[in-house]
Parts: sequence; structure tokens; C-alpha cells
Amino acid sequence: MNTAHERVAALVASVGTWYEKPGCLAAGRMTKNLHPYTAMFSPIRVNRLTIKNRLVMAPMGNVSMSEETGRPNTKMIEYFTARARGGVGLITSGLIPISHGVDPTVTELGDLSYFPRIDRSRSVFAGWRDIAERCHANGARFFIQLTPGLGRVGSPECLINKKKLPVSASWNPNFYMPALPCRPLTDGQAKRIIKNAGQAAADSKAATIDGVYLHGHEGYLLEQMTNPAFNRRKIGAFADWKAFGVKMVEEIRRRVGPDYPIMYRIDLSLALEETYGERMNTVAGLKKFKGGRTPEQTLEYMEALVRSGVDLFDVDLGCYDNWWLPHPPSSMGPGCYLEVSRIVKEHFAGKKILSNAGMPVPVVAVGKLGYPDLSEKALRDGDCDMVMLGRPLLADPEWPNKAFAGKVEDIVPCIGDQEGCINEFVEGGHPQCAVNARTGFEDILDGSELAPAAVTKKVAVVGGGPGGMQCAVIAARRGHDVTLFEARDELGGMLVPGSRPAIKFDIVNYLEHLRHDVESTKKEHKLKVKLGKAPSAAELKKGKYDVIVAATGSKQARPPVPGIDSAGVLLAVDVLRDPSLADEAKKIVIVGGGVVGCETAYWLAHEKGKDVTVVEMLPAFMKGVCTANRGWLLHYLEERGVAMYNCAKLTAVRPSSVTVRRNVSKSVPDPKVTWTPLLPENIENPFAPRIKIEERDEEMEADLVLLAAGARPDDELYRSCVEALAAPDIRNLGDSFSLGRVFEATKAAYAVATAL
Repeated sequence: MNTAHERVAALVASVGTWYEKPGCLAAGRMTKNLHPYTAMFSPIRVNRLTIKNRLVMAPMGNVSMSEETGRPNTKMIEYFTARARGGVGLITSGLIPISHGVDPTVTELGDLSYFPRIDRSRSVFAGWRDIAERCHANGARFFIQLTPGLGRVGSPECLINKKKLPVSASWNPNFYMPALPCRPLTDGQAKRIIKNAGQAAADSKAATIDGVYLHGHEGYLLEQMTNPAFNRRKIGAFADWKAFGVKMVEEIRRRVGPDYPIMYRIDLSLALEETYGERMNTVAGLKKFKGGRTPEQTLEYMEALVRSGVDLFDVDLGCYDNWWLPHPPSSMGPGCYLEVSRIVKEHFAGKKILSNAGMPVPVVAVGKLGYPDLSEKALRDGDCDMVMLGRPLLADPEWPNKAFAGKVEDIVPCIGDQEGCINEFVEGGHPQCAVNARTGFEDILDGSELAPAAVTKKVAVVGGGPGGMQCAVIAARRGHDVTLFEARDELGGMLVPGSRPAIKFDIVNYLEHLRHDVESTKKEHKLKVKLGKAPSAAELKKGKYDVIVAATGSKQARPPVPGIDSAGVLLAVDVLRDPSLADEAKKIVIVGGGVVGCETAYWLAHEKGKDVTVVEMLPAFMKGVCTANRGWLLHYLEERGVAMYNCAKLTAVRPSSVTVRRNVSKSVPDPKVTWTPLLPENIENPFAPRIKIEERDEEMEADLVLLAAGARPDDELYRSCVEALAAPDIRNLGDSFSLGRVFEATKAAYAVATAL
């Protein structure tokens, strides 16, 4: 049998082409062939605690969901209560720092915090007791995730705001600004954090929380101290990279006694060398991190953690510097880390590893497991003991209840775009969800807004994209008489071309769910659907509607350059709708390096074997897209040899070539960097070099030119309806109001439909 290292290397090597393996795509469908899910809904014991089923809500940062003092407030309490009510067995909080006063990145000015706290004072305890009690009342257990800090992956703003360097295990570069060094923790500071961990665990137990959960993966401070990639200390109490984690677990066990569950989140490998290969020797930002903990070393470390008192593990791969691995985007395959949990299970079984309670140590599988049949199969096959669901429970808190009842088709599937669950709090918001308007707003959207309308109205919704479909369904279910118009012969809008690449299988699931919602609503409520029909304002006025909702989407842009209207120039979305349009082309130039352009490039290069070049005017590709999703695409576009030119613009199209004006200055940033993220626009990087201008025209061969150069709102129908006074109430929704994503369309649809 291959070694753990060889198995991890093979897994990482397959991340860009996972869909080529037979059966992988089918595993990511929302089917119910294995129902009833007897394994998923069987109880499990962890130390002395019994959990009612094998489903775990993953830790997702509860950023800005508490008061600024760190006390959990109504928003956070209702958020967790909704998931407990939905039937999950074990709920875990997002990371709760225990290093305030040591790690300057976790505390804001004025001793305030955007993270919840349990260390500040007794004033925060009541919020935690309320969360635990609400979870218990709904049959769920609750663990609190404690983190020693962020270290080098914390915000560099502490240097400007507090005149303090971020900390780490050794001198390491800050992730967001590599030119900024992070200083090593002193031994005294490390011991203080360990003591804080014990106190936080004791306080958690007193607050009726069911267990503590250490945040030891992904390159956060606990991992920085326990991985030789980051910990290069030569002397002192923590020169042994295992010591910090082991001593922390021992202190927690000392404070909480033998029966209190301790869980630990760990990555089997950072997988940096497997990801970047030779770049680990040539890139300044990666060189320091060579020699990371091997899978075999991790397994030995996990044995030491069990001896110290750990009862339960969940295991993944990766860190911030290859951020798509610990945050699998839509483009990664279903069950992407079942091999990882399988490796740990086999190791523990082979060495007969038992916890201090004399029990086998359960292993929780993570990574795109929101497909009920796949999760059930993993449990039945013994690949894991529990299944962790993160984003699927944001998309649908009732996932467990619906799966148990066999109503899989009613589950709202996660689409993996990570715009609401990660990007929102990176940009300064709080966790939300692209496909669930109530996520993160359970405190103000309690379901009462879905009650039957007091007055029944005749409603026209024009546009059958995700916003239009959701608006029509919610309005009809509230009792309104709704007609949904769609100009094309199928519902879905931009989801239809957006679901074409194999990597967009999550969009296929979502599109099928929306269509299922429409069909089931038609049977039970007053909802009519008219396909192939684009009504005019005059026709709508003639229909005497009380409300008209324009959800007519956007129009694709065509840059004003010579030859742009020639036969060899098509819209990328049109080729995604009809792939035969690109059959004869060998060399394809895509104009526009946003997410549509890059996903189209990946599809054409990987699935169609085309020679692809992408041209983008901005210094960076996919600006504004979640770091994990963006990094995955950039990495595997480069792996397939897709040429990517930033600071470049199309100036002319000819029958078999295009002219592109490129800035060829050495100051132009490398567009393929994935180990350093793009900063939010409101964060200035004082170390960033100024881009100089040194342009030249270059001619590139092109059998076909595809435009993905943006779009503009198609609000013509809305404006016409307003001018014609076509109805007493006229709304503009989604892209026809302002260009956005499924995230914005979902919120707008919910707001409009619940206000009618």
C-alpha cells in the first residue's frame, strides 16, 4: 500500500481534473438512492457524551455576529438555533480567540473585537449559556472552537493602528503583506496562551457548552507553533514543534477533568510542496515554508494529542497559501477529502489507538459532503465516523431534517461560490449565504415574513433567472396570483450557461432545485409559467397586474474596437450555451478576465483541449472573487498552459488574429500569484510598488474571439413599464437593477416577494 505521503500527493495532483475519474461527477448529485440514511442518523459517543447523529456543523467564523465586547448577541444565538432546529447532531462555533493582549490581530482599538469572546469577563458568559441552552432544547450538542490566534494570517492593520507587529512561531512573512514581518512569540507569551486555553475550557464547561474544539489547522497560530514549516525555533520550551499543542491539550484536560470532550481540527499536510513544486525553491514568499509537517509526522503528532486528552479529530489539507484546499470552492470535487479521513482511520485502527476514555477516536470527514447519498456512503464504507457540513447548513439549515425524511429534492444546495460565507466578512460584513437570504439575519427574518399575504395581488414576474424564479415562488406561496415570464424556452437565466463546465456541478444542482421549486409551486399555488415569451410594457399593462417585477437581467458588453462585430467574435455565454460554436476553433482568445472569462477558459482548455489566451485590462484577474475560488482557477489555468495577460486590452480584431496592447513593464504584477491574496479596495498596501506604463502592441493568433468583458443592467422593460404606468407597483430586481451575483439576486427576490 502507498504511504500516507504518497496518497496525499496523488490526491493533490488530482484536484484540477477530479471530474475525469469515473463516478466523481455522479457523486455530487442531490439524489436519495441510499435513503433511509441509517448510518447518518445513528448516534455516536464521544468520551461520555452521546450525539444523536453523525452530522457536525462545521466551524465558520462568527465574525461581527456578536457585540463589540465579544458577547454573543441575538443574531448569533438565532443563527445557531436555526441549525439546531434543523436537526444537526453537533454544532461547532467559529473561531474564538484566547490570545487577546498577545496576538494584536485579534483585538481592535478600544479593546473591542469583531470575534466573539469568552475570555473578556463574566459579562460574555450569558450569551454562551443562551446558545448552549437553545441548542440543547433542540436536541443538538454545542462545542466552542478556541483559537490561540491568527498570527501571520491576521490583519496587518495592527501595525498601523497599534504600532505592533503581528506574531508567529518564528520570523515569518505576513500572508496579506509579505513585506511585513511577524515576530516570534516569546516562550512566556506562548505559556500565557496555554493558560488562557485552560481557563476558556473551564469557563465553557461552566457555561454548559458540551465540549471544546481546538483550531489547529490551515496555518493559524496553533498550526504555526506546531508545524516545522512555520516553527523554526532552535531553543526554548517550544523548539519541539509538537510541544505547544500537546501542552495546551494537557492544560485543558487538567482544567476540565477526564470526561469533557476535546476536539482538534488539523490538516494532514499543508500540501505546499505538492501544490507548488519547484516554486518552493524560487518564490520568496514560499521558500521559508519548505519542510512542513509530513502526513506521517502529523499522524504521530495526533497520537501524542490523543495521549494528552483529545477525543475527536476532523482532518483536511492545506493552508492560507493554497487557500482553496482548506476552503474547497465550487470547482473542487464532491467528498474531496474522504481519502484524508480514510488515511487517519486506517492508521488509528492499525495501531489500535484509543482515547483516554478507552474508546476508539472518531474521525470527522470534511470537504464538500453536502450530498446525502455521498455522506451516507462514506459512513457506511467506514471512511469516517462523522460528516462535517459547513456551507450546506448555511444554504439550508433544515438539511438534516429533510435528508432524514427523504425530501432531498427540497434541500437548497450550496453553490460553493463562497461570496456570502467567506467574502462577506473579509470585506467587513458577517457570514451570509448566496442562496439563503435568511442566513445571518435569523434575528430579523424569523419566518413570519413568509406568512400568507393579507391582500391577494395579481403579479407578473418577467425574467426566469434565479432572482425571478425565487420571487415568483415565494410570492405564489404567500397566496398571490403569479405569472412568471421567460423569453427563452427554459428557466434558469445565466445559470444555464454558468452550469456548462464540469466544475460547475453545484450550479446544476441549484438550477434543478429552483426548477423543482417552480414545478411544485405550480401544483399547489397560483403560479403560471410562460416560456418563450418576452412581454412588452403595453402587454403587461393590458394584463391589469397589480405588481410587475422586472428581473430581465443584463446585456453583455462589446468593447468598441475595429472588427468586434465580425463573425469570428462571439459572447462567451453564447458558446457556453452552445458548445458546438467553438468546435472548429483551435486557438481562442477570451477578452475579459473576470470569473466568466476564467471559467470559460478553464472549460475550453481542460475539457475541450483548446489553446486559450485570456486578456484582462486590470492588474489582477477575477478581482473581488473569493480568494479560494480565484486561487483554484488561476492555479489550474496555469497548469493547463492557458496564457494570461493582465494590464492588456483588445485594440483590433482580424480574420485570424487580434491586436492587444499590453503593459510589458516589469512592474506589472504576476497575474498567476496565488500564494498572496488581493487586498480589499479600502486597505492600502504601503509596500505595493507603483505600476509603470510601458505599452506595446502584440498580435496574437485567434480562430475565435470570445467576449467576457462585462455587462450592463438590462432595465429597458422596467423603464418602459414606469413610463407606461403599466401597474400601480413596479419593481426592478437583480441584474436589471444593478449587476451582481446569485448572492444579490437571492436577497432582492426575498425582499420583494415578502413585501408584496
